[in-house]
Amino acid sequence: MLVNEDIDFAQVRVVGVDGEAIGIMSSEQALKMAYDQGYDLVLMAPQAQPPVCRIMDYGKFRFERDKKEKEAKKKQQTMELKEIQLSCRIDTHDFETKVRHAQRFLGDGNKVRVVMRFKGREMSHMAIGQEIMNKFREACEELGSVDKPPVLDGRLLSMVISPVKAK
Repeated sequence: MLVNEDIDFAQVRVVGVDGEAIGIMSSEQALKMAYDQGYDLVLMAPQAQPPVCRIMDYGKFRFERDKKEKEAKKKQQTMELKEIQLSCRIDTHDFETKVRHAQRFLGDGNKVRVVMRFKGREMSHMAIGQEIMNKFREACEELGSVDKPPVLDGRLLSMVISPVKAK
C-alpha cells in the first residue's frame, strides 16, 4: 500500500478523514492537504480512474488492520490429522483403548487416520482386517463420519474419519 510521497500519479480522487469525497486534484495538492490536517495520504484503489487516495492516520489504520487479522487467525480452527495404528491380531482391550483415543481426537476436532499394517502371512487374512476396520468405524460413529473408506495400499489398509460438527 502506497503512502504519502510514494504516490506518484498526476491526478488522484481524494476522500477525507470522515469518508466524504473532497474531489479530484494533483497528488502534490492532496499530500499538502493531508499534511496540513496532520494525517497521511494513503492510496486505496490504484486501479480506479483516477486512483483513489484517502486522508487518514496510517499508523492507526495499520494497527487496526493487524488487530483484525490477528483476531481472524485466532478464530480459525486448525484441524490436525492424528494416526492410530492397528493390527489384525489386536486384543479387545487394546482395541477399546485405541477407540477411546480416536474418540478423544474426534472430540477435540481432529481427523483420525486409522491404519492397519499387515505383516508376512497376515496378507492372506484381509477379511479379518476389514472386519476390525468396520468395528472401529461403528465404535466411532457418534463422534465422526468416514471421510475415506478403508483402502488397501500395499500392505496398509487405511481409512480417514472426520469429526461430526456439533449441533
